[in-house]
Amino acid sequence: MDQRARKPKDRDFIETREGMFFCVTGYLHPPDKYTAYLKYSPAPVGKWKSGEISYRRELEYYHVGKVADTIAYLERNYPHYVHYCPVRDIKFSMIPQEYVRHYYLPEQRLQEILESPRDPLEEEVCAFVSEIIACTGIKEEDFGITGSILLGIHNPEFSDIDLLVYGLENALKIRAALKERRPAKIRPVTGKALEEWCASVVKHFPLSYEEARYLARRRWNYGFFEGRYFSIHPTKKDDEMGENYGDKIYREKGVARIRAIVSDASESLFTPALYRIEEVEVIGGGAGTQHVAPLLKEALSYEGLYRDVVDDGDEIEARGKLESVNDRLYKLVIGTTMLKGEGYIKPTIEREH
Repeated sequence: MDQRARKPKDRDFIETREGMFFCVTGYLHPPDKYTAYLKYSPAPVGKWKSGEISYRRELEYYHVGKVADTIAYLERNYPHYVHYCPVRDIKFSMIPQEYVRHYYLPEQRLQEILESPRDPLEEEVCAFVSEIIACTGIKEEDFGITGSILLGIHNPEFSDIDLLVYGLENALKIRAALKERRPAKIRPVTGKALEEWCASVVKHFPLSYEEARYLARRRWNYGFFEGRYFSIHPTKKDDEMGENYGDKIYREKGVARIRAIVSDASESLFTPALYRIEEVEVIGGGAGTQHVAPLLKEALSYEGLYRDVVDDGDEIEARGKLESVNDRLYKLVIGTTMLKGEGYIKPTIEREH
């Protein structure tokens, strides 16, 4: 399958001329570049391997502050991978197409594994996909594999299964299956692992322990399959990617903290997670932000922690970067390098339970 036959998607991967692996992020990309963050680099010693080449993981954990660190590293050592985007008004890591050695397609790699698994972990991938298909009826071709397994640098001793499911309808089917009729072989994160996850969230994000526990209860797409840790990430199909690069021009307009009612959370399953909002009240921010309340229509999170955290009709509190859209409407963006992880989306206390 030729990558050019379909649009670049969140969690595709790219290998550069230098042998570095970047993870594609979001769905907006300049015509000659891919927006992506650095995930793995060749190293003298590393836990991940492809033949004789070892790799180190550049992100210790998923956090926008760590992504900012990779951008600073690239700017010092590989400046041709850091660019200003005049459409989104951001400086971020982007891969010019002429520096792409290989573009990895998650759906193509998964098909190869399903047809001919080559190690115990790939066999577990086959069993996991079969289990998901059995309880949802989703077609095999609507799945993909990402992370180290996609790149072929995984280690069956410790690597996780990071599965992709394409399309909102399919994502909703999996969410319902794992929330309402979870198969016996698939269990949620509980006990010590849950407590450790909550402690890590409190350490790295501006949330209380109780708020972390609330998010943990919402996390249907993480768990264990017969002892193997897995994650499932909904990804848009081509026909769900309505906006083209340049259709809208975004400009940074400061920082705001708001309360609002979520009118539509259906696209919050994807990354970035989109919440359409109404009845907006600006409760904090710089001078001049109060007037944006009637114009603020969306909260958008690039931080995966805030995917699918509330439902339609819920009241939220959020803090993020204000952006104008084509000089008119506004949106609040969470998970930006500008705020370095200090943004958030969470239900208000009254709605938390």
